[in-house]
Amino acid sequence: MLRTLGGRLVVSHILPLVIIVPLMGIALIYVVESEILLSNLATDLTGQARLIAQIVNGRDDLWADDTQAQALVDSLSPLVEARITLLDPQGHLLASSEPGDAAVLGQVQAPIGWDKVQDSQVSVRRSYSRRLEHEIVDVLVPVDGADGRWLGVVRLSHQLASFAERFVQIRYWIAGVLLAGLLLGAGTGWLLALNLEHPLQRATRAVVGIANGEPMPPITPGRLEEIDELLRAVNNLAERLESAEQARRQLLANLVHELGRPLGAMRPAIQALKGRAGCDEALRQELLEGMDAEIDQLKRLLDDLAGLHDQALGSLELELRPLNLGEWLPPALAPWREAAQAADLHWESNLPPGLPTIQADANRLGQALGNLLSNAIKYTPRRGRISVQAGSTGEEAWIRVGDTGPGLSEEEQERVLMPFYRSQAGRRFPQGMGLGLPIASALAAAHGGRLDIESTPGIGSNFTIWLPLHPEGEAQN
Repeated sequence: MLRTLGGRLVVSHILPLVIIVPLMGIALIYVVESEILLSNLATDLTGQARLIAQIVNGRDDLWADDTQAQALVDSLSPLVEARITLLDPQGHLLASSEPGDAAVLGQVQAPIGWDKVQDSQVSVRRSYSRRLEHEIVDVLVPVDGADGRWLGVVRLSHQLASFAERFVQIRYWIAGVLLAGLLLGAGTGWLLALNLEHPLQRATRAVVGIANGEPMPPITPGRLEEIDELLRAVNNLAERLESAEQARRQLLANLVHELGRPLGAMRPAIQALKGRAGCDEALRQELLEGMDAEIDQLKRLLDDLAGLHDQALGSLELELRPLNLGEWLPPALAPWREAAQAADLHWESNLPPGLPTIQADANRLGQALGNLLSNAIKYTPRRGRISVQAGSTGEEAWIRVGDTGPGLSEEEQERVLMPFYRSQAGRRFPQGMGLGLPIASALAAAHGGRLDIESTPGIGSNFTIWLPLHPEGEAQN
């Protein structure tokens, strides 16, 4: 039982009750018997003894005549449950309500507490009587004569054995109540433990199902905040794994498409070159240029995959050197300007003089900028506009690529930096693998900067690379 979480939860809920409730019961019985019942008994006996002392107070003749003393005790005996005895100042037993005391009448019977009553004080004692062979409660009350002289003592003794039945009954009641409370608490603890165990079992089954590749419906949260957080985490894990699985399938489909398209285009060209087209110089040159373009497309695809691999392994190695943005940007943008104009797009470039010099890897930064420009050209319709701007603030330099393409919704802006994610097919062209922006973002972060996105659906997007002017550390690996 203790090898399972449910068993340990049950034990943890019930074990404190099993230990604490009996201890509380023992303490409660002791308090009730010693502090309540015995205290009340002593109080009642003291009151009765005082009352008898008032009756015999001032009757000097009573203490000189054993017969009168016994007659008085016999008359009071039916009214008092305790044993009544009268003792003279020397401790001799004058009279007793107990018939067995007849043999000791006239003998000295000075009990414990005798010294206290000699000082005119009431004595209340709990002691063991060897003669009676019982534990008793003894109350001694001094009696004075009419002249103030000490006449004797009224003693009331109550055997606790006669009180034991009441004690046993009370103990049964207390034990019964505690047992009922223990059973109720154990049942409640059991239910609470099961209530904690069930959502954990659901989470465990869900994780095992995910590990086995089984589809898992979302788990409905319960009422416990910590358990709900765990269930939400499991749901989130399942969603992310499902997204990753879909991305894997999409990646495979995209790879087949992206690799098959240029290979499918080159195969007819090669066959044509092996045939009559090889004799036509103009056609031969045209086919070779087309094949070169397709090979360049394959190279860019492999570069994207290599960049994704480096990003996943955290191995984006940079060779940081001083890079003057004013000198580096114009030649870096020239090929993209030609590509934009060839796609019937309007090109705008705003590079103010005095751009700062930063610490950067020119090849890696060019890759990030090229990914942004490639996306902008790819997703901007004909006669649209591509803009490039650059500048600096007090602590950072920035390069911004803008387009008048379909734009991105807020939800897409949060997900577009995830590898293999592409916008909805109705708004973006289906080509590409969704790697350009994630790689650009990773390269910006490797330089100690970031990639910001500002986009409005139907109007266009701005992608800004922010780079620190004074990097704090060395190149990130």
